[in-house]
Amino acid sequence: MIRSAAKNHASVAVVTAVSQYQSVLDELRASGGSLGEATCYRLAQDAFRRTAQYDGAIAAYLATDSAPEGTGAPGEAFPAALRLEGERALTLRYGENPHQAAAFYRQAAAPAVGLGSMRQLHGPELGYNNLLDFSAALSLLLEFDRPAAVVIKHTNPCGAALGDTVGAAMLRAKASDPVSIYGGIVGVNRTLDAAVVGALAGIFVEILFAPSYTPDALEELKRTKKRCRVFEVSCDRGALPPRLAEYRSVLGGLLAQTADLDDLDPAALQTVSRRAPTDAEREALRFAWRVAKHAKSNAIVLTTADQVIGVGAGQMNRVDSARLAVMRAQGQGLETAGTVCASDAFFPFRDGLDVVAQAGATAVIQPGGSVRDDEVIAAADAHGLAMVFTGLRHFRH
Repeated sequence: MIRSAAKNHASVAVVTAVSQYQSVLDELRASGGSLGEATCYRLAQDAFRRTAQYDGAIAAYLATDSAPEGTGAPGEAFPAALRLEGERALTLRYGENPHQAAAFYRQAAAPAVGLGSMRQLHGPELGYNNLLDFSAALSLLLEFDRPAAVVIKHTNPCGAALGDTVGAAMLRAKASDPVSIYGGIVGVNRTLDAAVVGALAGIFVEILFAPSYTPDALEELKRTKKRCRVFEVSCDRGALPPRLAEYRSVLGGLLAQTADLDDLDPAALQTVSRRAPTDAEREALRFAWRVAKHAKSNAIVLTTADQVIGVGAGQMNRVDSARLAVMRAQGQGLETAGTVCASDAFFPFRDGLDVVAQAGATAVIQPGGSVRDDEVIAAADAHGLAMVFTGLRHFRH
């Protein structure tokens, strides 16, 4: 009926959303009971968009495990034809650069946790880069159950920490890289209070987000951080669906993949060195692994059990990422001796391992799988390192 009415929009007005009622009523009253051609045309557009969404939802359902046996549809990760639906939620200031136009579309069936449910409490309008970094920061923050704080710059973690409170975590995350936090995106996974505001005193950040705020903290942010965009957003990992799809445009097409949501299974870790990691090292390795998962490949991350110490990300070879992680840590005056190291993919040679061992790292977590694994394991043993394989890679491009 909606489709039929929309086809006849020249003589029929079809209203498909409660949000349209007021404007339609206002025009009817103002015109003495009629709607203009432009209004009917716009309403028809909205109607066809809704029926298309409905038909798309039916087609997607039929392509899932509900399909009859023998159709070939069950078990396929993605449908033969793909239709993405979203409503423009924001027209952004510009894209990655000022000469590029940009917008943010809220997915029709967005999960409860994510940017689709964000609520801005303070600050100027958003840009494209802001949202990319916001998404990266939220994705990292969702890795942690304990009170945590993260700092993201150009989609890479430059600070992350755990603590008994988010205030304590924020102080550690800031100390991870007190230079790069300037202009970064900062998030905490508990109610943001005066301690977090105090930790960020005098520091400009583009976005600050949390699941909630104390009234005093929010008022202080509004008073002291005029240019900071303050957001309320869910940080509940349990609200994520068990299967989430990611899409990326490429020239002439669209790439689709399931999101990298696999968590580290401690029982699946394989100790390959002569020395097994201590309980304290295992705890630190789990933290380092979660952070490395969110750094651009090639990624090397040095941490303690509750603080990022150095990050080497986005380098074209792994040994340079290792050198960068050490250089960044030592450049901030942070102690690398006694840290652990996480690598998002295997070490193709022993050189990267030698770099972190010489910096004082005591344990390493990596996927394994290199043709030179034996050489890398021998290097770990020569340095007295504990090393575990995960069998799971976390490339991020």
